Amino acid sequence: MELLYGLHPVREALRAGRVPHEVWVVAGANGLGEIVALARASGVTPHAVARRELGDLCRSSHHQNVAARFPDRTLYPLDRPLALADARGQLPLVLALDLLQDPQNLGSLLRTAEAVGVHGVLLPKDRSVGASATVSRISSGAAEHLSLCAVTNLTRALSWYKERGIWVVGLDPAGETQFEAPDYERPLAVVVGSEGKGLRPLVRRACDYCVHIPMTGKVASLNAAVAGSILLYHVWRTRQAASAGRAE
Repeated sequence: MELLYGLHPVREALRAGRVPHEVWVVAGANGLGEIVALARASGVTPHAVARRELGDLCRSSHHQNVAARFPDRTLYPLDRPLALADARGQLPLVLALDLLQDPQNLGSLLRTAEAVGVHGVLLPKDRSVGASATVSRISSGAAEHLSLCAVTNLTRALSWYKERGIWVVGLDPAGETQFEAPDYERPLAVVVGSEGKGLRPLVRRACDYCVHIPMTGKVASLNAAVAGSILLYHVWRTRQAASAGRAE
């Protein structure tokens, strides 16, 4: 079971169709009408509790008057993002994370990924931060709407995508190409490396090309979540502009 608390994580989990085991709301609290309705629609009647009782349950005072316990989230196979893209009539866009360690970075990247329509996110099973209640909270519930794929070996997973026509672009400060240069109007997997170490050598070699984000400041590189978000947003904007041009 996974305990989520806070307005956004609980609401988005319910909106995404996750069926809760239990839901708790602070008695008399305002702004919980939609959550209560969604919980009841799923067949669960929320428990009304005191604010302090909910704080003890969550081990936090930042619960925003609501919490819910859900069965563990579904993790999908590698073909799920491709099936989603096909169903939506879109070019596939996959986000792959190479041993990201910080839940804050993962949550921020997942929020961007959901905002720009990423079809799936590859998360290594070992030595990497995984999807959790903390990550869902940091992502403001965006994680609940994404297809998360747990992979044992990221290099093999990327090779699997390449065999199916997916181009793999790695984000690397030492990348040979500026991030605005490539053609993103093709099936694509974007790979973001870990904090500090970036892409592992084997993962870097699995990329069709690596790109960098030019900088004029004094620091050596951008935060992994910031850099990944810049590239994802650029891919989305490029595709949007190309789609608008075709429609004219």
